[in-house]
Amino acid sequence: MFEIVKLLFEICLFKKSPKDLPRSLFLLQLLAVANIVISFLLLHIRSDWFSSLLQSVVGILLAGIFCGFILFIYRKIPRFYQTACALLGTDTLIGFFALPAGATLVTGQGSLLVFLAMLGLIAWHWAIIGHIIRHALEQSLSFSLGLALLYLLGSYQVIALLFPDVVVIN
Repeated sequence: MFEIVKLLFEICLFKKSPKDLPRSLFLLQLLAVANIVISFLLLHIRSDWFSSLLQSVVGILLAGIFCGFILFIYRKIPRFYQTACALLGTDTLIGFFALPAGATLVTGQGSLLVFLAMLGLIAWHWAIIGHIIRHALEQSLSFSLGLALLYLLGSYQVIALLFPDVVVIN
């Protein structure tokens, strides 16, 4: 398991790509569970447990649908397990690193530095998704970053549509 976490870190640092991960349904299921746990912890800071759990599951479904759709369009469906594992695993790592900053911001104790750290994590997450898509589809980085941005914005919109109580405007 340590090797998988190390590979995911190297993907986050743009040193490896999804093809370096094994094609494994078990690994995909394991990373999905890990992603649900971390997402749940992040979301439970500001929501009830049931809503947090549902949002976590919807997030995984959105990632899987997005991954399957783009790989199907580009006729690269055999890369699904590796690409989905890379998306879920790196999202889990970024979420883990975002836990302290997210908790600080929700409690109202966040400073400008914490806010900037969260913005940095969001930008890094976007770049990682672009990196994963670039290698999965064998496309340019600018195209992949565009797809990654569409995925992130689309998933935020779907979550906001399904869970309107999450969107709070002050």
